[in-house]
Amino acid sequence: MSRVNILLSDLQTKPARRQFLLQASALAASVCLPQLAWAADKKSARRIVSIGGALTEIVYALGASHELAGVDTTSLYPEAATKLPSVGYARTLSSEGILALGPNHVIATEDAGPPAVLRQINAAGVPVTILAANDKFEGVLDRVARLGALIERPTQAAQLVEKMKADWQRAREPILARKSPAPRVLFILSHSPGQVMVGGKGSSAEAMLHYVGAQNAVQGFDGFKPLTPEAVIAAQPDVVLFTDQGLNIVGGIDGVLRLPGVAQTPAGQKRRVASLEAMFMLGFGPRMPQAVTALDNALLKVMST
Repeated sequence: MSRVNILLSDLQTKPARRQFLLQASALAASVCLPQLAWAADKKSARRIVSIGGALTEIVYALGASHELAGVDTTSLYPEAATKLPSVGYARTLSSEGILALGPNHVIATEDAGPPAVLRQINAAGVPVTILAANDKFEGVLDRVARLGALIERPTQAAQLVEKMKADWQRAREPILARKSPAPRVLFILSHSPGQVMVGGKGSSAEAMLHYVGAQNAVQGFDGFKPLTPEAVIAAQPDVVLFTDQGLNIVGGIDGVLRLPGVAQTPAGQKRRVASLEAMFMLGFGPRMPQAVTALDNALLKVMST
C-alpha cells in the first residue's frame, strides 16, 4: 500500500485524530490570517508629507487627503489642510520635524529645502520625490499627472486634468478676445516691512501677468530683487500688484504709497493697487484657471478707476 493510502486509511479509521487535525488547521488559520491582513494594511498605508501648497491642493483634489501625515506652512487650501501637523516653512525644513511624523513618502517642489535636509530624509529610508516648479499651466497639468501616478490615482488625475483644461479655456477666452492695450503692472512682494521686492523677468508673478494679457513693468533683471525708488519710478506702472498678505504687511493702499518711488508712478497717483491671496495667485495649483480669472477681474477693476 502506498504512503498516501496509509495516511488516508489512518484518517478514516481514527476520527479523533482527524478531528484534531481539522481543529489545528482552523486554529492556524485564525492566527495567520489576521497577521497577513495586518501586513497587507501596513504595506498599503501611505503617510505623505507634502511640501508645497499646490501639491497639497492636488492631493486633496485627487481624494487622497486621508494619506497626508503633515504639510508645510504654505498649505493653506483647502482650510482642512491647515489643521494637519505642520513641518514649517517649505524653504527652512528640518529633518527631525518631518521624520517625527513617521512618513513613508515626502513630496516636494524644487523650491523646498535646504537640500541637505531632503538628503537626510532620503538617507533615513524615506523616499523623497521632487516635482519641477515650472510656473506654467502645462507644468501644473504635468504635476497633477505625476502626483496621480505616485499615489496610485491615475484615473482621478486624468479626470482633474480634463476639468482644468476646460476651465482654462473658459478663463482665457475673454482675455484673448480683448483688444485694449496691455496695462503695465508692477508686482511687489512683501514678507515683512523691511523686506520688499519686485518681480522681474521669469518670475512666477510675470507668468501670471502674461496669462491675463498684462505687461510686467520691470524687465532689467530676472526673478525677484529688492525694491529701489529709481527702479519703481522708471517702471512707470499703471497698476501695482500685491498679495493680500503683503498688502496687509505694508499697511494697505496708504502704506503702498509710502513705499519708495510708488507715489511718483501713474499707479500711485491714481491709487491703482490690486491684490490676491498669495497661494491662489502664485501657487500654480489646481485652481490656476480660477486665479487667472480673478487676477484679470482685479486688474480690470482698478484700471477702470
